[in-house]
Amino acid sequence: MSESAPAADADIIVVGAGPAGSTTAFYLAQAGYDVLLLEKTRFPREKVCGDGLTPRAVKELIAMGVDIDAPGWIRNKGLRVVGGGLRLELAWPELSSFPDFGLVRTRLDFDQILAANAERAGVRLLQGVNVTGPVLDERSGHIVGVTAKSDGEPVTYRSRLVVAADGNSTRLSLSMGLHKRDDRPMGVAVRTYFTSPRHDDDWLESWLELWDTEPDGSARLLPGYGWVFGVGDGTSNVGLGLLNTSEAFQNLDYRDLLRRWVRNMPAEWGFTEENMTGPVRGAALPMAFNRQPHYTRGLVLVGDAGGMINPFNGEGIAYAMETGRVAADAITTALSAGTPAQRERVLRAYPKTLKDAYGGYFTLGRLFVEAIGKPGVMGFLTRHGLPHPTLMRFALKLLANLTDDRRGDASDRIINALSKVTPPA
Repeated sequence: MSESAPAADADIIVVGAGPAGSTTAFYLAQAGYDVLLLEKTRFPREKVCGDGLTPRAVKELIAMGVDIDAPGWIRNKGLRVVGGGLRLELAWPELSSFPDFGLVRTRLDFDQILAANAERAGVRLLQGVNVTGPVLDERSGHIVGVTAKSDGEPVTYRSRLVVAADGNSTRLSLSMGLHKRDDRPMGVAVRTYFTSPRHDDDWLESWLELWDTEPDGSARLLPGYGWVFGVGDGTSNVGLGLLNTSEAFQNLDYRDLLRRWVRNMPAEWGFTEENMTGPVRGAALPMAFNRQPHYTRGLVLVGDAGGMINPFNGEGIAYAMETGRVAADAITTALSAGTPAQRERVLRAYPKTLKDAYGGYFTLGRLFVEAIGKPGVMGFLTRHGLPHPTLMRFALKLLANLTDDRRGDASDRIINALSKVTPPA
């Protein structure tokens, strides 16, 4: 830290040791900064997630040197889509920009692995530290630290910059006046684990239609989509997601919805109450930049805190790690600037960097989720899309945001062009 900088407990404080926070901290430490990473819980700890990682996420893990060949990492070949009475296996595309495989790893230790990787890079991780609010400079209104409780005792940490990586609830962003945008989609995901012979499936399985059986024996289509991801440890992660663009969003018992859906699964899969290894848990999915701006008065937002979940497929981990890397690059450039004004100019460009990278694509995703929220649209797309493998391979690239910028094929060029001409989110 330079001699002209104010006294601080760290150069940068990162609040939240999820994938976004640990990735940001990792790259900042690699750049030579003193980084304090504050996590309110203690590892290992659970988080509601499908546990599936697409090639976008795999690329970020490899870039940080995470050993994905160690025990516990389960590789998958692609996505198996179920709907309209059909099952179609879509391999991850072969691209120069991304690996051709995905992974499964439970969040029980995935986040801990990333936090430990950040520690090896020099990050100071403090667990059991619950951040309660910002410390503001009286003259500028900039954040210069955080207040927190550590084992119930009040404590204050000071720094030159603060990164909010504290997830959807992001108490820190709210304290700085950053509220959710109501014009952005929000999802809800619920999941549980079942002991099941399907635990070693090497495809991520996505159900585009959820059917329920009424007492009179008739079938009813439920709103949302489901998944079955083999974890490789004797269990399967089984869950479903619902978007707030659906009329049924406000009035549903999601946990009951999951139980009703799995009741119609083949008995040999073992998706029964007796085989559940834990309770059904749920979480909100903030999408398409639902909290902005991503920089204000010394506070940088990454991951779920900034609503950086892909509306097309509900994927958050890849974008958490990517935006953590982008934020670290912006912070590194800013802190090496000669004057406070130059530093501020660099940081204020960070939101535009994100919009240039994801804004058009996220807008396409918003249009997509608005469309499939209308009754009958999802069923129509399923019936008419699944019988055409070429169309579905294009859909996989679009929904998973997997394309090559250059030297890509025709489908890559179409998706890239659509993202570029669509107004940013």
